[in-house]
Amino acid sequence: MSFLSVSGLSKTYVVGDRQLSVLRGLDLGVAQGEMVAIVGASGVGKSTLLQVLGGLDSADTGTITIGDIEISGADDDTRVSFRNRQVGFVFQFHHLLPEFSAVENVAMPLRIARTPADDANPTAEALLREVGLGDRLGHRPGMLSGGEQQRVAVARALVMRPALLLADEPTGDLDEHTGQELHELLRRMHMTHQLTSVIATHNMQLAEACDRVLRLEEGQLHLVD
Repeated sequence: MSFLSVSGLSKTYVVGDRQLSVLRGLDLGVAQGEMVAIVGASGVGKSTLLQVLGGLDSADTGTITIGDIEISGADDDTRVSFRNRQVGFVFQFHHLLPEFSAVENVAMPLRIARTPADDANPTAEALLREVGLGDRLGHRPGMLSGGEQQRVAVARALVMRPALLLADEPTGDLDEHTGQELHELLRRMHMTHQLTSVIATHNMQLAEACDRVLRLEEGQLHLVD
């Protein structure tokens, strides 16, 4: 039985005087604990798919069920609450707040959820140590390398203890060596935190380290042998 189940997902954008269909009746099933890679050419719709799966965008048609919740049919409050508590996002660009330290950035989702700082900060610190940044707790993003900033972003994505991790080209802004290290970290965190993960990437070497590789092409997903 799939933990993440998608059926008949369609999404069309209006670009000028024409319509651009990026998802066309797409189906997807991801088992609990599985790590799936989505590959495909730039602009094919990988980011759109992940944004729709995570509730950051809505589809035109289709259903999305995560666990026992059909988020595609949920009201706005339910969808926002589910996204904030059950879905962790890692993007190509880390989107860290420059005026805050690494600990403060990671703790931010907890603080927004009104968790007291005395509880939020130790949780953030523990995650930063887990991703190898125990000696960078008080550093602001500008004092960190690109790879370190992305590790902070990974820790932030996991601070609410989500069931689902969505990563959109997480190594796309990193050099090959640093990208490989980050992907190994994602795999380790996936296992340690018992996540279900969907990772969009253009790097086949990284994709093949996942449990399954799917190619997004002409709005549909196809298994890569």
